[in-house]
Order: sequence, then structure tokens, then C-alpha cells
Amino acid sequence: MNEKPKWIRYVFIIGVIATIAGAIDPLEGSIAIAAGSILLAISAYFGNDRYFKIFLIAAIFIIISVSAIWYVSSLGGFDPKRDWWWTVVILPYPIGWLINIITLIIKAVRKPNQPPDIL
Repeated sequence: MNEKPKWIRYVFIIGVIATIAGAIDPLEGSIAIAAGSILLAISAYFGNDRYFKIFLIAAIFIIISVSAIWYVSSLGGFDPKRDWWWTVVILPYPIGWLINIITLIIKAVRKPNQPPDIL
């Protein structure tokens, strides 16, 4: 009886939907992407998923960058002529999102008992 609780699966599905739906508008959807990323990491942790560390790193990337995006936006936005260095802080946001999407694709394609090839 090594069955996982159903709520883990529901949290995973909600996390996937939030991560993908938030990409429709990357700035306004950044909160949904961050929440979805956190839910993916939580479901991977409680589900004893082998991809937990990857989802956790992606969630940390996204949370840090989304916080920076909203902070800079609250100050009036970006001025590429003057404050170009803030774009470096935002770079982990798309990287974390891509890590999540690639990991979800690998997780969907790979068989459960197949050893990891590239990760």
C-alpha cells in the first residue's frame, strides 16, 4: 500500500495549470506562475518525486525574479537607458519557467521505472 494521497495529484495539476496559464501574460501572470511553481515543488516533495530538487530550484528562481519585477514596477518601471542592470535580476524568471516546462515534459515522456538519462 504505497499509494500517494489524492491531494498530491490535485496540487500537481493545479500547479501545472497555473504555470502554463500564467505564461499568457508574463508580467501579470507572474504571480500565477510563481504560485504554480511553488505548488509543483510541494507536490514533488510530498509525492517523493525524483524531480523535487529541480522543481525547488526553479521555484526559487521564479520567486526571486518575480519579487524583483514587482518591486521595480512599484518604483515606476524600467528605464533601459539608465537602469539596465535590473534586467539581470529578472533573468532567472524565464529560466525557472523553462526549467519547469522542460521537467514537466521529461516527466510526462519518461516511464516511471526508467533511470534518468540526462538529469
